Amino acid sequence: MTKHTPVPDAVQDPALLRAQHGRVMVLTFNRPHSRNTLTEAMLKTLSDTFADIAKDRGTRAVVIAAEGPVFSAGHDLKEMTARRSDADGGKAYFKLIMDTCSGMMQQIVGLPQPVIAAVEGTATAAGCQLVAACDLAIASTSAKFGTSGINVGLFCSTPMVALSRKVLRKHAMEMLLTGELISAEDAYRFGLVNRVVAPGTARAEALALANIIAAKSRAGIQLGKRAFYRQIEMPLAEAYRFTSEIMVENMLEADAREGIGAFIDKRDPKFDDR
Repeated sequence: MTKHTPVPDAVQDPALLRAQHGRVMVLTFNRPHSRNTLTEAMLKTLSDTFADIAKDRGTRAVVIAAEGPVFSAGHDLKEMTARRSDADGGKAYFKLIMDTCSGMMQQIVGLPQPVIAAVEGTATAAGCQLVAACDLAIASTSAKFGTSGINVGLFCSTPMVALSRKVLRKHAMEMLLTGELISAEDAYRFGLVNRVVAPGTARAEALALANIIAAKSRAGIQLGKRAFYRQIEMPLAEAYRFTSEIMVENMLEADAREGIGAFIDKRDPKFDDR
């Protein structure tokens, strides 16, 4: 049985829903009337939620989905504009928002569990950044993606960090310079998403993929995810030295001993489920 737990950013507004599906945690943005913007409160809620999940050994994968036609429109520009009346013109507040958002995106990368975005609607600006920050992404054919800040004179510099690490440079620059929306098919072609599925099925497809991952060795997945993001920024020789050390560490894990033994014995492995 699936249990939904509201994680509110206001008492009357359960902005983020948490649902445990076996060993998979599904997080759902629940403010469709506000285009699921990443408000200051939402950023803190996400950060606190990821901190909780990181300590939860029973959760092996995470899916991020959204209610409504917009996955996330990024930062709440009305909320930010209201701070232009501050004595510093909003500078300190803008820095707080950008630092908080950047920290939250890095939490996704640092999370021991793989994170999968399930995108049915539009993901723009920091919403597109969130998709790019996730380890994997499933998009329905109705999904669209864009780094649209340039349309209002605001180059998507922080979304650029995640985007440029997931798609080819010329594709990233085209998205950043034009602010135009791209289709799910182009997002797949660019490397922003892993699969394109029928409308209304992205969450189910992401959950199915998450369950496949959740059945693997927790220790192996955790080691591998951490190593992937570290080695990709290294020079070739350094990357091989580092990953060789990781392979040795992995070989000494009980799950690797069990998995290899099961392969040799032609039986299903019984990984440590603690």
